[in-house]
Amino acid sequence: MADTSEQYNTVITTCRSLFINKMKDYGSAWRILRLPSLTDQIFIKAQRIRGLQQNAEQKVDEGAVSEFIGIINYSIMALIQLEKGVVEQPDLSLEEATQLYDEQVHITKQLMMDKNHDYGEAWRDMRVSSLTDLILQKLLRVKQIEDNQGKTIVSEGIDANYQDMINYSVFALIHLGEGNSKS
Repeated sequence: MADTSEQYNTVITTCRSLFINKMKDYGSAWRILRLPSLTDQIFIKAQRIRGLQQNAEQKVDEGAVSEFIGIINYSIMALIQLEKGVVEQPDLSLEEATQLYDEQVHITKQLMMDKNHDYGEAWRDMRVSSLTDLILQKLLRVKQIEDNQGKTIVSEGIDANYQDMINYSVFALIHLGEGNSKS
């Protein structure tokens, strides 16, 4: 599992760097996005990945890697929104946003490490296409919870679903980085 931890950190370093650079370009404009808007952005990215996996022809010169990175970053933004609430105007400095990003990554990575221990790194034998499908399933669950105004009877909350989407995306990026698409 030490390899998994290091690989996880490598993926997150790439995602975090993009997040920081976009914060430098746009500030925290994303803070005005309501959760359903963030969920829909993630859904678009997951659908595009599935389309790339199913279609022989690709018309936009961006592959699955950038989309998985987008899923990670939008999911972290959603977790921050869950914690801090939505605002009418951007309100976070680069330093504050980065600290919140890092806090969510820490919590989410610990969840992955705990599950990885219990599941015995089963994800290593999964296909990237299966990870994509699981992300889409989580998105449909989140949409349903959002439609139910956040109420669940026996299910985990929205935050756990966003965390799972982050971890599945990290796993997919590790596979893709190893040249192991396991489509």
